Amino acid sequence: MTQKNKKLLFTMIFALIGFGLMQVPFTKIIGSNLKFTLFDFYGPIAAGFIGSTWGVITILIMQLANWAWQGFNTDTATLIRLLPMIFAALYFAKKSKWILVIPIIAMLAFWVHPEGRAAWYYALYWLIPVAMHFLRDKFLLARALGTTFTAHSVGSVLFLYFLNLKAPIWASLIPVVWKERGLMAIGICVTFIIFNYLLNLATKKLIGWDFLQINKKYLLGQK
Repeated sequence: MTQKNKKLLFTMIFALIGFGLMQVPFTKIIGSNLKFTLFDFYGPIAAGFIGSTWGVITILIMQLANWAWQGFNTDTATLIRLLPMIFAALYFAKKSKWILVIPIIAMLAFWVHPEGRAAWYYALYWLIPVAMHFLRDKFLLARALGTTFTAHSVGSVLFLYFLNLKAPIWASLIPVVWKERGLMAIGICVTFIIFNYLLNLATKKLIGWDFLQINKKYLLGQK
């Protein structure tokens, strides 16, 4: 089996697990009938193991499979949910100053919109990915916080422009966001550590799976 086919096989297995986690709700997204699921913990870490390109491909497979499972629902809120995870995965994949363009553009876009401008302070949350950029290689939690707030920035701006949520709603979300995103960051950390451990075992058992980017720092005592 070629290296490319091995990566494709891993991608399909990883996507299948992700599809299953998409069916397990975590909490409701305020302003829509959608719910966050355990996929929001799991989705970003794919790129951390197989790189940006294959990570994005994996996420797209998971999301398209779930979209098909839901009957290709063309509800605006559903379509909006397809994009934030891709940028979250790119942030998680590797340290890059270019990904910081995303939360910065999101802040500017939020302030340009009349409703966003009336609740301008909400967008200050998106300074977190910028700050965490300088700590991400030292602390997994910093990497996870930058990841989840990058997704948050993209999702919020899309909800603002396509659903035109009013300023009082954004203002009311401020005390909720830090709790929600804090839990997501912890969930991403725990999920990453678990899969880092399991995939390290897999690389020892399966010949040719050395393409996986295992982080030795988080191997729970393994060497």
